[in-house]
Amino acid sequence: MKIDNSIAAIVTGGASGLGEGTARRLAADGARVAIFDMNAEKGEAVAREIGGVFCQVNVAEEESVDAGFARAREAHGQERVLVNCAGIGWAEKTARRSSSTGEISAHSAKGFQTVIAINLVGSFLCASKSAAGMMALDPAGDSGRGVIVNTASVAAQDGQIGQLAYSASKGGIYGMTLPMARDLAREGIRVNTILPGFFETPIYQQMPPEVKTSLASHLQFPQRFGTPAEYADLVAFMVTNDYINAECVRLDAGARMPPK
Repeated sequence: MKIDNSIAAIVTGGASGLGEGTARRLAADGARVAIFDMNAEKGEAVAREIGGVFCQVNVAEEESVDAGFARAREAHGQERVLVNCAGIGWAEKTARRSSSTGEISAHSAKGFQTVIAINLVGSFLCASKSAAGMMALDPAGDSGRGVIVNTASVAAQDGQIGQLAYSASKGGIYGMTLPMARDLAREGIRVNTILPGFFETPIYQQMPPEVKTSLASHLQFPQRFGTPAEYADLVAFMVTNDYINAECVRLDAGARMPPK
């Protein structure tokens, strides 16, 4: 599917990090881009810079998602491209013992549910509702009706200590890829998932330099964090190459994560 001004696209989590890089890349290639995000100040600024539209959306809440799609489609028409980048991190063990008091506690149920709601349910809601809209479109020639790109993580396969909730949420996205692609194949809608490793995003940019250096030591080559632009390159490839479908692709400089 060619990316040009005939294409409307929606990027969740598009106000920062991988989502921002993707929104900027799609807009630079000519697409009319709508950004879904909770950060109105940053989202509106990015949307202005790329000539897009910002929609304040909580991807975990169906009414908010519906309102976001309505606003984006009013501005740009039905999207043919959806990229799910919205998500949060979380660090907590399944159960833990305090090193100072010896007290034992279980994982926060609320914390687990929040991560699942935003990362997994949010991706599902946006993908399902976008697909339903795409199905009403006429096919764009041999390229079909649309493309959905979801964002999992290498933690879906190499979950580290303390990544129980995060890995479960990203593993769910990984697991949705094939059945979602099969569900939508007859409608000419492709679905792929990217599993990014360490990237220069707000979460990692706040880390002390020595922590980042330690993490980078697990990379093969290049031994540095990836950039949002490199993530966006893979998104653009997945959109424009009509033969890639139902794939989960690691983007991680050859990293395989140790337990911690």
